Amino acid sequence: MLTINEIFYSIQGESSRMGLPCVFVRLTECNLRCTYCDTEYAFYEGKERTIESIIDEVRTYNCNLVEITGGEPLLQEPVYELMTRLCDLGYEVMLETSGNILTDRVDARVRKIIDMKTPSSGMLKHNDYRNLELLTANDEVKFVIGSRLDYDWAKTVIAEYDLTKKCTVLMSVVFGELTPQDLAEWILSDRLRVRFQLQLHKYIWTPETRGV
Repeated sequence: MLTINEIFYSIQGESSRMGLPCVFVRLTECNLRCTYCDTEYAFYEGKERTIESIIDEVRTYNCNLVEITGGEPLLQEPVYELMTRLCDLGYEVMLETSGNILTDRVDARVRKIIDMKTPSSGMLKHNDYRNLELLTANDEVKFVIGSRLDYDWAKTVIAEYDLTKKCTVLMSVVFGELTPQDLAEWILSDRLRVRFQLQLHKYIWTPETRGV
């Protein structure tokens, strides 16, 4: 059984798959408390579901792209089986994880999106940098930038782990804290080989809208 906060069909708002229709499976519970978190409702709200019932609901959307998100999905042990079964069924599966939990047990077919916690998140000390050693070309690393300090810290991590040669590196702004123009200009000025992104769903719908 898994405790599920919500399952919904929407436009992928982030990652290299931004803009594509996607089925989101949001799990309940998170062990971090980022200052800029926009899904606090997933900390506690949810209902227990069998893996079979989750897969059955995913099938109803007739969409091949599925993202497992949270909260922090890897806190629930059965999520590993869910991801493997979805891969076995031919789905393209993405995992959004904080990187606070070691990802060595995630099915190799899953596209891991490691959300490295920047200084302004208040959760910097919780990063497990071993996850950066486990990256494959199929994976992605995301930095959510709320200040120049965050940006400079992210640049250091990117260089130290040679991330742009390992996988796709994403940078986005903390919505309402930093202007997209500021981040874009810093990236261009430094000739940084990262993918600038916006949280697209927050521009399509109002930022507080759930289930999108």
